Amino acid sequence: MALKNKLKSAARFIMSNIPARKYNIQIVNLAPNELLKGRAALITGGTSGIGYCMAETFLRSGAIVIITGRNKERLQRSLKELNKRNDCFNRVFGVVMDSTDISSFQRCLDEVLDDIKTGGGKSLDILVNNAGVIGGNMPNADEAEYDAVLDTNLKGVFFLSQLVGKYMKENKIHGNILNVASSSSLRPADSAYSVSKWGIRGLTLGLAKSLVSYGITVNGIAPGPTATPMLIKDNLQYITNNASPIGRYILPEEIANMAVVLVSSLGKTIIGDIIYMTGGAATITYDDVGYPF
Repeated sequence: MALKNKLKSAARFIMSNIPARKYNIQIVNLAPNELLKGRAALITGGTSGIGYCMAETFLRSGAIVIITGRNKERLQRSLKELNKRNDCFNRVFGVVMDSTDISSFQRCLDEVLDDIKTGGGKSLDILVNNAGVIGGNMPNADEAEYDAVLDTNLKGVFFLSQLVGKYMKENKIHGNILNVASSSSLRPADSAYSVSKWGIRGLTLGLAKSLVSYGITVNGIAPGPTATPMLIKDNLQYITNNASPIGRYILPEEIANMAVVLVSSLGKTIIGDIIYMTGGAATITYDDVGYPF
């Protein structure tokens, strides 16, 4: 076992010291379209990263979009940038929401519905559970860190989906719930984060089965390591990731394009599924990370 661990450590060292490859990647965005015209979407954690790119792509597809964030100033900056880049006056709104504060969800939903009316919409048609945090790695996780991760990534998703699912059912809305999962849900769970994403897999199936008869479509999308502030703290010139089979980080724009497909009429026959956009990480390389204890 000691030899095996040493070999794994040596392999990780070698991979981390391979010279970075340069990628000339053409970011392919969906052209302006009407796939989501007349619909309204709530995207949690939409101030940066994948959530922000989803908001931008949903706007270009014709939707009214409401993003959430915990910090009011950061939320306002993101809204200003979305408006400036997408010329979508009166179609993008923000709600201050903490995904761990379950008691605030009804108030936030009421605010979302008011914003939709202001934007000329009639109902909330799409919920994207995107807000998430990482952490809680064994063997040094403490209870507070575990609770912070699970409360945001799983408990908040559970109760917000329950609330929105009831709203859609009662108002006969044939809507969509899209959960942002992770390639970590395919690996042995050695952190609070990976435990939470395993929970998202099961919850996606349960919600899909419970809501499909009401015309509500539930699916998940699972990014691999993605070039977002969560994983890349500085402004890297390259997005090389030697640990990934495709050799680079996933781009948030790539995730956002697929999200539009999944919540549009194009994805109506995809039920309770998780679309893995991992670059092969954890799908063809199941045990591609070390598990030190």
